[in-house]
Amino acid sequence: MLDYLEARLPHLKNKLQQFAALYERIEVPARTILLREGEISRRFFFVEKGCLRAWINNNGKDLTFQFFFEGQGVSSAESFRRNIPSIFTIEAIEPSVIHIMHKKDYESIMQELNTDAAFLKEMTEIIFERQLYYVREFLSFIRDTPRQRYLNLLQQKPQVVQRVPQHYIASYLGVTSVHLSRIRNKLLKENKKSSSSS
Repeated sequence: MLDYLEARLPHLKNKLQQFAALYERIEVPARTILLREGEISRRFFFVEKGCLRAWINNNGKDLTFQFFFEGQGVSSAESFRRNIPSIFTIEAIEPSVIHIMHKKDYESIMQELNTDAAFLKEMTEIIFERQLYYVREFLSFIRDTPRQRYLNLLQQKPQVVQRVPQHYIASYLGVTSVHLSRIRNKLLKENKKSSSSS
């Protein structure tokens, strides 16, 4: 995140490099819960290496709604900002190296930079882009079939298909692992058929 801001806001480079020292770097094994649904979020997570997923519990079944890879950050924003229980869980699904920004440090950074118009504009843009992403995801879940959502993953986020275990992908698509296997097998057969006919 700070590298991204440095590139977009070069006049703040020195200040942002000072803030980098506020991050706590940790290494965690796969299946580590970083934030549990119902807890109040007091930390922002930035992925140096590995993969995180965000998921909710739906009547005993977990539903994944986003994956985060190297160079991406995640928090339960509403919980983090408003001190209310998080509506989702954040979990490492690979051995991961995470940088943690604690809330008190985040607040001191915001206090120091909240008079910089370019910084505020960039933060607004980041929030807008994230909001737009979630709207598109929501509409895709309503409009597209699981097969189409899987094809979208292959095209737009191949790292998910390459790195994430199948049961998490199935959870993200809203299907069972068996259904996902059928989708994959059918696509494989279609690809072989088109290859042999060309």
